[in-house]
Amino acid sequence: MIDLTQPHEHQQWKATNDNVMGGISQGQLTFDSESSRFWGEISLDNNGGFSSINRTIGPLPFEVNQVAVSFIGDGRRYQLRLATWKNGNRITYKHEFTTNKDQQQVKVFDLNKFQAVFRGRLISNAPELTAQDIKQVGLLIADKQPGPFALNLIQIRFQSSQEVSE
Repeated sequence: MIDLTQPHEHQQWKATNDNVMGGISQGQLTFDSESSRFWGEISLDNNGGFSSINRTIGPLPFEVNQVAVSFIGDGRRYQLRLATWKNGNRITYKHEFTTNKDQQQVKVFDLNKFQAVFRGRLISNAPELTAQDIKQVGLLIADKQPGPFALNLIQIRFQSSQEVSE
C-alpha cells in the first residue's frame, strides 16, 4: 500500500511533463498537510498536453489482481499507469478514469482491464499484465483540455479480489 497522506511519500515520485517533447505543461506532486497533490497546468501549445508522475515499487505478491486508488478529484480525466520491464523492454499499461469535482472517491481497477500503450498509442499483442512484473506506478493527465488540474491522492492499494470479497 502507498499511503499518500504521509508527509514524505511525495518525495519518492518523479514528475515528467510534455517539455520532454517541446510542450510547456507543468505538473508536480506536493504534500498539502492532508494528502499528496498532483497539480499543475496543461498547455496544448507546441503540441503539448500532458503531465505525469510515477514512482518505483517493490515486488508485489502473485495474488494481486487489482489496484484501488483513493482520491479527491477535480472533474477531469486521468490515467492510472503501471510499468513493467519484460525481456529488456519497458511496457506501460493504462486505465483511464474520470473524477468528480471535490468528491472523495475510491476506484478499483482490475489488472486484466489495463491497455498496453507506447507514447499514447495502443500496443497490440503485448504480454498480459501481471502483478509480479509491475515495477512502477504512475498517474497521467492528457485529456486534451488546457488549464489547471489538481488530483489529491490519498492511497494506492494493490490487492486481490479475494481480499475484497472476504
